[in-house]
Amino acid sequence: MNPEGYDIIGDVHGHLAALEGLLAQMGYSNADGVWRHPTRQAVFVGDLVDRGAHQVEVVRLARAMVAAGTAQMVIGNHEYNAVAWATEWPDRPGEFCRSHSPGHFHQHAAFLEQVGEGSAQHREFLEWFSTLPLWLELSLHGNSLRVVHACWNQPAMNVLVPLLSPTGTLTPAAVVATSRKHSPAYDALEVVLKGPEVELGGPEYLDQGGKARRRARRRWWDSCATTLRTTALIPARSKTPAGDDFPELPETPVDLAERYDDQIPVIVGHYWCSGKPKLYSPLVACVDYSVARKGPMVAYRWSGEAELIVDHYEKFDVVHPNVDDTTDPDDESD
Repeated sequence: MNPEGYDIIGDVHGHLAALEGLLAQMGYSNADGVWRHPTRQAVFVGDLVDRGAHQVEVVRLARAMVAAGTAQMVIGNHEYNAVAWATEWPDRPGEFCRSHSPGHFHQHAAFLEQVGEGSAQHREFLEWFSTLPLWLELSLHGNSLRVVHACWNQPAMNVLVPLLSPTGTLTPAAVVATSRKHSPAYDALEVVLKGPEVELGGPEYLDQGGKARRRARRRWWDSCATTLRTTALIPARSKTPAGDDFPELPETPVDLAERYDDQIPVIVGHYWCSGKPKLYSPLVACVDYSVARKGPMVAYRWSGEAELIVDHYEKFDVVHPNVDDTTDPDDESD
């Protein structure tokens, strides 16, 4: 297929009806079990699983599209976590690269229940997750577009490339290496799949799971975010562990090494945006608008433009059941 455009689809997290609604709204149709568009190709930014009620069906839908050539996909941190959860340490049989702690189990339990932990289907899904590249660079009309789950960071990617397969996918050695906490490979994967963080220098805030945080995600896409106050992504109305409002951060200069300075546009997911879709910058857009927290299902429709255009967002508003997903939406846990 030589597509005339690409539709980059945000985190799905098991919300099948929202995904199907967005696909249909964009002109895709289901023929013989595969969703397809006559002239365009879908691109998933990862995080098909965890949280929603139809994770198996969502994976089957995306996998069928990728197999048929009507979609591509990059791996998200939740697919990576699923693989690491089931990968034993080579030197510690019975222990796993992603620990089976209560917190990690809570985050992953719905997927394990729906897929059947240890089943043939579970193994098939993990094998498929391991065939997904960590990033993609697409071309159209002489321009390029980069797609990655959380952050396009060339130094981090340079660390990961020797560990990956020739097509940029996970290898067993890569899973082990990137699971060794605070190793160069671990830190690089954290940046690519979860985004870079900045030390807050003292104050702590409580994330949505109630855990105290000394670090925050940073606005790596913002060339003007040169200080702690302007770069730290602190959720609105955050509290300190003592229950006070989180204080305004100082204008302390920060290291700019992780700032994105290239002129090729990037589409990411992961960040649980809210409200009306808007660009992070003329060159960076997020398509995760919190469908797992009653937000819309969102895509960005790229047709070869050198700079991103806010009107190219596509939003499908979802009628959600009256349930609340209490899983930490920021997914900042290790």
